[in-house]
Amino acid sequence: MAQADIGIMGGTGLGDVLARRGGQAVDVDTPYGPPSSKAVLAEWEGVRVAYLSRHGPGHLINPSSVPYRANIWALKQLGVSAIIASGAVGSLREEFQPGHLVVCDQVIDKTFRRPATFFDQDIVAHVEFAEPFCPRLRQALLDAEEKAGTAVHPQGTYVCMEGPQFSSRAESFMHQQWGGDLIGMTLMPEAKLAREAEICYAAVALVTDYDCWRPHENQENPDSVLQAVIANLNRATESATRLIAAAIGAFGEVSRPCSCREALKLAIWSDPKAVDQRARERFRPLIGRYLADNQ
Repeated sequence: MAQADIGIMGGTGLGDVLARRGGQAVDVDTPYGPPSSKAVLAEWEGVRVAYLSRHGPGHLINPSSVPYRANIWALKQLGVSAIIASGAVGSLREEFQPGHLVVCDQVIDKTFRRPATFFDQDIVAHVEFAEPFCPRLRQALLDAEEKAGTAVHPQGTYVCMEGPQFSSRAESFMHQQWGGDLIGMTLMPEAKLAREAEICYAAVALVTDYDCWRPHENQENPDSVLQAVIANLNRATESATRLIAAAIGAFGEVSRPCSCREALKLAIWSDPKAVDQRARERFRPLIGRYLADNQ
């Protein structure tokens, strides 16, 4: 199977860019079923990339139903060592304006319906997650700001809610009090699974509107509000595409050793001698280098 160096997780805008570059769509089998979409393999800025549409063709998979484990496993199987994710968000702060980009640095996980670990049986592993997003990959995105010609907020706390409904106004104010800057529905457990798979992971948030703590302009005209949100998303997607392309061009720098790629080194708490052969085979793509067959 063809291999890639960096994975891109996001919406149709990025997928369209790679399709125009002659991307090759491939099926990837995983122990967790098929990923959200076929992986599109292409060369972008001289780097081999693999793109997955998180919500599938036609945006038919809601956030709670995204096969997050299959998506991350598929990218791991394709050889990806870093993932740049993108996703639409609502803003919880006045300064994070619609159309802006934010390179997230922290997350608050409010999800509760999604399998959030590969290690749900047979082996116990506890990865460090104090820094949810790879600092070095984040810095590559921030360093690309000038080349991309777009303004980027260098940090922001992403509140990941379950959805698919949006927040109540009381919840929106609560999220602000918690220290949240942005609210979305997709980065968790994606970032946690990437850490368990020892893949560097960073996220570019695309601000589409203010969350409901701040009334929409022209809210008496819902069609007008929706049109504004779509326009903001399209504008942010164009900016994010330039930013990611510029960061990918510097991937040679990012590909140096990183602590994210040794996340399981001290995380496995199970006694190796107690892990049976069936479990060893199941988890070999993730922990094979830490569990010798003679242990």
